[in-house]
Amino acid sequence: MRLISLLFWWLFLSAVIFAQQEPARYVDPFIGTGGHGHTFPGATMPFGMVQLSPDTRLSGWDGCSGYHYSDNVIYGFSHTHLSGTGISDYGDILLMPMVGEPSLDALVDGKTEQGYASPFSHRNERAMPGYYRVLLDDGDIKAELTVTNRVGLHRYTYPSGSRPSIILDLVHRDTVVDSYLRIIDATHIEGYRRSSGWAKDQIVYFVAEFSQPFGFEIALDGKLDRRLKKARGKSIKAVFRFPLSRSPIEVKVALSAVSLDGARRNLVAELPGWNFASVRDRAIDAWNRELNRIEVTGGSENQRKIFYTALYHTMIAPNLFMDVDGQFRGRDLQNHVARDFTNYSVFSLWDTFRAAHPLYTIIEQQRTADFINTFLAQYSQGGRLPVWELAGNETDTMIGYHAVPVIADAALKNIPGFDREKTLAAMKHSAELKQFGLGAYLDQGYISMEDDRESVSKTLEYAYDDWCISEMARLLGHEADYQRFASRAQYYRNVFDEKTGFARPRKNGGWLSPFDPREVDFNFTEANSWQYSFFVPHDVSGLIDLLSGKENFARKLDELFTTESKTTGREQADITGLIGQYAHGNEPSHHMAYLYDYVGQPWKTQARVRQIVDQLYSARPDGLSGNEDCGQMSAWYVLSAAGFYPVTPGAPIYAIGAPLFPELRFNLESGKSFVVKVRDVSAKNVYVQSATLNGEPYSRSYLLHKDLIRGGELVFQMGPQPNMRWGSGSDDILVSKIAGEELVPVPLIEAPANTFKRQIEIGIRARGNDQRVYFTTNGSEPDTSSRVVEKSFVIRDTTTVKAIAVNSNGARSLTTTALLHRIPQDWSIEIASHYGSQYAAGGDLAVIDGVRGNANFSTGAWQGYQGQDFVAVIDLGKVQDVRKLGAGFLQDVASWIWMPRRVEFELSIDGRDFTPAATIENEVGDKEYGVIVRDFVQTIPPRKARYIRVKAYNYGRIPEWHPGKGGEAWIFVDEIIVQ
Repeated sequence: MRLISLLFWWLFLSAVIFAQQEPARYVDPFIGTGGHGHTFPGATMPFGMVQLSPDTRLSGWDGCSGYHYSDNVIYGFSHTHLSGTGISDYGDILLMPMVGEPSLDALVDGKTEQGYASPFSHRNERAMPGYYRVLLDDGDIKAELTVTNRVGLHRYTYPSGSRPSIILDLVHRDTVVDSYLRIIDATHIEGYRRSSGWAKDQIVYFVAEFSQPFGFEIALDGKLDRRLKKARGKSIKAVFRFPLSRSPIEVKVALSAVSLDGARRNLVAELPGWNFASVRDRAIDAWNRELNRIEVTGGSENQRKIFYTALYHTMIAPNLFMDVDGQFRGRDLQNHVARDFTNYSVFSLWDTFRAAHPLYTIIEQQRTADFINTFLAQYSQGGRLPVWELAGNETDTMIGYHAVPVIADAALKNIPGFDREKTLAAMKHSAELKQFGLGAYLDQGYISMEDDRESVSKTLEYAYDDWCISEMARLLGHEADYQRFASRAQYYRNVFDEKTGFARPRKNGGWLSPFDPREVDFNFTEANSWQYSFFVPHDVSGLIDLLSGKENFARKLDELFTTESKTTGREQADITGLIGQYAHGNEPSHHMAYLYDYVGQPWKTQARVRQIVDQLYSARPDGLSGNEDCGQMSAWYVLSAAGFYPVTPGAPIYAIGAPLFPELRFNLESGKSFVVKVRDVSAKNVYVQSATLNGEPYSRSYLLHKDLIRGGELVFQMGPQPNMRWGSGSDDILVSKIAGEELVPVPLIEAPANTFKRQIEIGIRARGNDQRVYFTTNGSEPDTSSRVVEKSFVIRDTTTVKAIAVNSNGARSLTTTALLHRIPQDWSIEIASHYGSQYAAGGDLAVIDGVRGNANFSTGAWQGYQGQDFVAVIDLGKVQDVRKLGAGFLQDVASWIWMPRRVEFELSIDGRDFTPAATIENEVGDKEYGVIVRDFVQTIPPRKARYIRVKAYNYGRIPEWHPGKGGEAWIFVDEIIVQ
């Protein structure tokens, strides 16, 4: 019996040691490939340049990675893929094995039987870090994939006696601008593919070597030509044929963004020989080394699988973007040489600044320095820090300048290896560019909805980024910069409405009204006011004050998690993983469960964090509640499982939550370890009862980065009931506060509408009790010699009102402005259609008020109609000659807005009998992306009329080629033209 017991413990300890040494065995790359996770299952190295993976989906939002678990057809295996993004790209250099007569088309008549695509079953599919295999049903071919950093290795095993071939498709995926292929000899080829997609100018050079001699045929523009040994054009495919029964066939494909010579050097340096098993094993070993940066002990099999898959996902991107000789393609799309750093690409910074990059400051400090040096190279080459960089291209996707918090976080955590002064200069440069609403933000302290779309979100995120700059300036002793950016960091107050308790859109000097915090519209970035009103991570204390104290703040957080989950307004696919209005499937919500630590109620943080961990992550393909977003969704899990989270990147401090595993060890680059031990943790025991740090009692609801990075041991005692004393003492509560003088918010200019016919009453009020408001009505800048607001007043002509607030200490706000426009004619209108509530433009008169909308449809001047024609009748007030008829429309295909198919005008004397006057057909292509504003105008012979009926015909159902396929298109109109 004792022998059996000893054997049991030996097996148990062996399993523990094996798990610690080989954590890759827990990784399931299929997690996130279902639902809306947008991950891929193929082979890649940690932060590697090649992502060799099967492509099962060519388009659509859920095809962004090229693979979706619900699919059952593989088109081939391409060498570049994005992990968890919300926009498609990559999928370069596709290979696909076949037997029998080869085909140049993936599908023939929509079917796979005669095409090179093949059905497959998940029963015959396996993936692990650095390795993927699948059995292709057509031809019974086993396909296996593995990689080095810059080279993909394929192994195709064909049935005995079959006629093997391999298809090369350089047309596959996004739009080809130029491509090239050359057959060097019977086993070597080279070429490139230049394309335009999300990255507007991406180029991939490749060289490939086959393990067996081939016969070949090249197809240019769909025509096979056996005489061609090289081809250049926009449509190149090739067939490589092999003798019978010489299976398996292997193919090495080396990539470079620099040159063919670069790709050759990469191949020679990384994969000179042929040994598939050795390459696979080296890839798995590399992943085990990387994943061992964090060791977990205990927990369930599923919890370990979720954890290590999450850690794996944080290590897929950013991607190496440099050849073995240091050459890389820069942001100026020219070739450069990296000096003393490794260059990377794929920076999803709006997502990853929140948790992924803070995680790297713990376990990837050298790479963090390389990332920042990459930012500095991009600043030198492209004129600014990256926003969302992809393959050397700045996509300008998402908002903010979030390279800034990544840099500040690393600097405040004393990570070496980059130039602090140069980074501060680059940070300041990003903050002064008058683009994406920054001009209005700098001039008036907030972005109004007239200034730019996503106005509230941009104001909040710019303010946070500015705080990061102020902290960097403080660190370097730049007092003037510190003061200036600390003041700007308070601009969030200008969009926070204390009466409703929400961040709220500003419109024409006042608030947007009516206002529903559940409404999803273009004033917020993939969110609503509930999901943005808590985004003040740099001044939580200030936000608490705005919400009237800690108790009210805690109640507001409670309401966030318990209110109805239904949103209103437009559909937004990213708003997923809802608990109340908390949306874990998208990044703006990620810090919110930890905010209870700031009001002395850490037990609520513990409960909510554990709820999210348990309910919104699983080991299934749909195990992520939203897009993976290049590691951010998974980084939240990794850090939360460790027991803490960086609410404020840029501050070297973490909010403590609910640790998940009995033991979790950070193996730091310094050689030290930081260990989190958790006693009695279970599904029910989620509450911290007590804690010690390095043997000493620890009652704080936060952990300092310096304590973590010097190594040590943090021990938690868990229990089933909250300990309301732990972490809630006055010295134990987490604090986030901007030091210095409080900002004087800009005043509110309140009017019932932006336009009027005869007169309108205007009110102006301060946002604080000890403030006086000064204003002008002639367009001049107000000062303390201007008129003082005492009561409301009436205007009768088009007027520009400007106002400032001055407090009792003499501190003044920036200027807020309202333009009140008198409608020049006395027309009336009846609109038979129903505009969207968020695109009302102020009401029916908006389309005849003489105020034209600009190229930004979300600024409040355009009326939007979804799934219906626009029909309206204008009453001119009297019979008169009509000589010209028209209406202005906007198209923005990416936002589901199309021009009307045609516009018809009819005239009437009495309002009952109408006769046709003009029909204008649309001439704008339905695939023309970008914002297009077009007036549909026609001059007619003079005709008497009092009434004009306008009918604009909706585009209809959104077509299959669009991400919104099957949905209802919008018409946006402003203004109706009558002369």
